[in-house]
Amino acid sequence: MNKWLSGLIFMFLPALATASGVPGAPEDLSREAAQGRKIYEQYCAACHGWQGEGAADWKKKDEKGEMPPPPHDETGHTWRHSDRMLFQMIAEGWRHPFNKSDRLTMPAFENILTDQEIRAVIEYLRTLWTEEQRLYQQRESQDVPED
Repeated sequence: MNKWLSGLIFMFLPALATASGVPGAPEDLSREAAQGRKIYEQYCAACHGWQGEGAADWKKKDEKGEMPPPPHDETGHTWRHSDRMLFQMIAEGWRHPFNKSDRLTMPAFENILTDQEIRAVIEYLRTLWTEEQRLYQQRESQDVPED
């Protein structure tokens, strides 16, 4: 391939990738959701999956008698929780009620993340849901009174 043609390809390749319409691409996210994605990748993805897919067999107790990390994408149930509940789970941590142990299986992040960073993570999680799930979650959030 000659230098002129290869130069054109490399010049237009980023534009073609952007035009691919891949949902969740950084340029498609709001500033807050993009920040939330970075925070999610740093603190959440190791357990909940890089694409929010959760742990394998997340509906079955593991060898410790604990429920594995659930997905946060459309296949999970995160979208069924109000903003307030999601904020509380992230800030205070979470222990599944059916776990045999008393330990928090999801650590608390209130001393690691700011309130704004937690809200950004929630905003990012919304990008992993279907439109119907986002509408449902929005209604759940409106129905929960603030303290």
